[in-house]
Amino acid sequence: MELDLTYTLDVLKEILAIDSPTGFTRRAAEYACAQFKALGIDAHLTTKGGVFADLGGENDENAILLSAHIDTLGAMVAEIKANGHLRVRNIGGLTHVNTETEHCKVYTRDGRTYEGTFQLVDASMHVNGSAGSTGRNWDNVEVVLDEIAATADEVRALGIENGCYVCACPRTVITETGYIKSRFLDDKLSAAILLGFAKAVVDSGIKPKRHIYIHFTVFEEVGHGAAGICPPGVTEVFGVDMGCVGNGLACTERDVSICAADSSGPYDYEINCALVALAKKHELRYAVDYYPLYSSDCSVAVREYDVRSALIGAGVYASHGYERSHVDGVVNTFKLIWAYLFDDEQNM
Repeated sequence: MELDLTYTLDVLKEILAIDSPTGFTRRAAEYACAQFKALGIDAHLTTKGGVFADLGGENDENAILLSAHIDTLGAMVAEIKANGHLRVRNIGGLTHVNTETEHCKVYTRDGRTYEGTFQLVDASMHVNGSAGSTGRNWDNVEVVLDEIAATADEVRALGIENGCYVCACPRTVITETGYIKSRFLDDKLSAAILLGFAKAVVDSGIKPKRHIYIHFTVFEEVGHGAAGICPPGVTEVFGVDMGCVGNGLACTERDVSICAADSSGPYDYEINCALVALAKKHELRYAVDYYPLYSSDCSVAVREYDVRSALIGAGVYASHGYERSHVDGVVNTFKLIWAYLFDDEQNM
């Protein structure tokens, strides 16, 4: 079965354009839920705010839960300064290093949206001679609004107050050579892959032998996304999240990453062996790596439920910054999921 790459990249661009830092994910969740329903798949929003889809299947006693997350990194207004600039604090692993000079939006509680920029305090090099050498932290990187508002009271009159969400622009680009560049490929790229997988299941007309569920979580970036929901009969939670690309690792943006272990410990050895065998059988580009500075929704699921877990995903460079992957990584990830669930020797 082939992935509908046009569909997958279209939904990727659309969901990336919907700001969804942890705690502010309703619109992205409603979008994803609508995509499942448009495919004819039963889906609903969970109490916690995630998306839960049921692809059906014959064997309810050996079901599998495929998981990705649609919450992203973000920031929140912590103080409105006397000059109208905003002191902010990060949500999840957003860093000041990777946000400075980025375009952003500020959302008010009454539905208004304002544009601005993350900047170093006193950012003008012709005024502040130490601007280049100043150590960055969340006390000296602020948001400068693109509004005629030069006092705290004028900013408050816009409806902006402490606790408002601040969202960095994703800046999504897909190059002619197949590279996908954007903020928040972690983990909306995986969500798009799973929507592409769901479409492939529907288009194929095949009824899976194993019951397949898909869960898009919305609190992964703060550590409890997968807690709270696992249907009876699920024996495996199969995380689809970004594969790390960097010094000392085997994975590239064109590979599907198979994670052997991360900061929460090793993933299921037998499943990983099966995944490697399938990748070889189908001649997929793949890499096996250990990620010491990583955890996933699977890390939560195995603490909550009696399940096995595995973690795969397209390779992503510059994680938690301006990230880059490749359509080859997308296709290889899809093909590995498909092989695991529809090869006869795996789909029992």
